[in-house]
Amino acid sequence: MKREDKAKIIESLTEKLNEYGHIYLTDTVGLNAEETSNLRRACFKKDVLMVIAKNTLLQKAMEKAELDYSEVYGLLKGNTSVMFTQVGNAPGKLIKEFRRKHKKPILKGAFVEENLYVGDDQIDALANVKSRDELLGDIVALLQSPAKNVISALQSGGSKIHGVLETLSKKEN
Repeated sequence: MKREDKAKIIESLTEKLNEYGHIYLTDTVGLNAEETSNLRRACFKKDVLMVIAKNTLLQKAMEKAELDYSEVYGLLKGNTSVMFTQVGNAPGKLIKEFRRKHKKPILKGAFVEENLYVGDDQIDALANVKSRDELLGDIVALLQSPAKNVISALQSGGSKIHGVLETLSKKEN
């Protein structure tokens, strides 16, 4: 491969690292062409970009990226497929679902929500990681709950007070 081609690949990978907030490093060796196509289709449906890259080029791209990926360098051995995503738990769920029928992909590690997860045993934790938007939604729901209770109590109390006042007004007549 020519130096210019390598530079283009490194630049392309660097752009992807900067664009997507989360990456999964997987081993897909052993998947045949049909299984690989099925995995790529599943990734496309979940808005996950899957790229197979040489480890040395990927590491150089990580060195040029905005985030510090130095903790991931040790995982760049053997065949590496990279899954880029905006939603931290999407590839975790996708891998779990895909492995119901296949033995691969095996998770080497993931860089999600600025945390490093190493090893295939972390797939359940990654599938259950809540995205930033999901966490914000949970916080809003928690904040709204007490307010809804107060409003509900006031509304039901108001109808009770109205009923008592109406009964008292009828008694006086």
